[in-house]
Amino acid sequence: MGGQCGSQPPAVVRAAALGFGHGCALPVVVCSLVGDGTLMVVPADMVVLDNLTVSYRQHPALHHLRGCFASGSLTAVMGPNGSGKSTLLKTIVGLLRPAGGRVVVHVPRERVAYLPQLAEIDRNFPLSVLDCVAFGLWNTVGAMGKVGHDQRGRVLAALREVGLAGFEQRTLGSLSGGQLQRVLFARLSVQEADLVLLDEPFHAMDSRTTTALLAQIHRWHGRGTTVIAVLHDEGMVRSHFPQTVLLARELVAWGATTEVLTQPHLERSRLLAEAWDDQADICHSDDSLPMASPSSPSHLHSNPPPSWSAP
Repeated sequence: MGGQCGSQPPAVVRAAALGFGHGCALPVVVCSLVGDGTLMVVPADMVVLDNLTVSYRQHPALHHLRGCFASGSLTAVMGPNGSGKSTLLKTIVGLLRPAGGRVVVHVPRERVAYLPQLAEIDRNFPLSVLDCVAFGLWNTVGAMGKVGHDQRGRVLAALREVGLAGFEQRTLGSLSGGQLQRVLFARLSVQEADLVLLDEPFHAMDSRTTTALLAQIHRWHGRGTTVIAVLHDEGMVRSHFPQTVLLARELVAWGATTEVLTQPHLERSRLLAEAWDDQADICHSDDSLPMASPSSPSHLHSNPPPSWSAP
């Protein structure tokens, strides 16, 4: 995330003092940039989930998630179908509002990049590959800004990285699914976001495309970008993603992939998913609260928007 901090010690504030719970630490590393002495502040936790609950039409989708995505981490989000994986990403990016708790994102909104499932992309719009990738520059040139020589160079370099040099004038509608996904990854690259959210980026992709996109994810990770990806392929997650969040509408496990993807955890996530009532209208009660009844829920939910750091 830009710059080396050398041996400067971090100033640590315990998140429990800020109400985040579960002992998340919020170390803030302050670095002096070479040259003008500008100070750069890098949060140790890029995203904090503070008792996050999300509902659709008053029915539960995610319940009481607590935890932190560390800055620069590479994390897979896994779980059975309908376990709230896509809901979590949409809530982090601000497309959905929490029914309770909150999401804290420690970078400005323009430093966050989100790629939804490919089925949500309109391929009929007459847009060239070059122009589509250039849209990733919106945070530097503006929505209607002119793309200069340097910016065009960034676009072409991003296309080369994903293996699409020479595709600049092709239209989106002429591309295969794998080629389109490469274009969208190139657009994410030119955005140079600090946080990248990917929703099933390898779904229906051929093996060559999957290999190319995994290489791009590792390049982002190597540059210090925080990457959170919803995935289904357990083997891929074990091989490429050091951290995993396992969901079943509630948190089953979160941590090192080797410690999360155990048979007991996977079995628990399956059982929770099978037992869930889609029409439930109350939350699981907190350990500190009495059990809820249909006529007396354990607590009420408000609708706070995501909290974003100022630029």
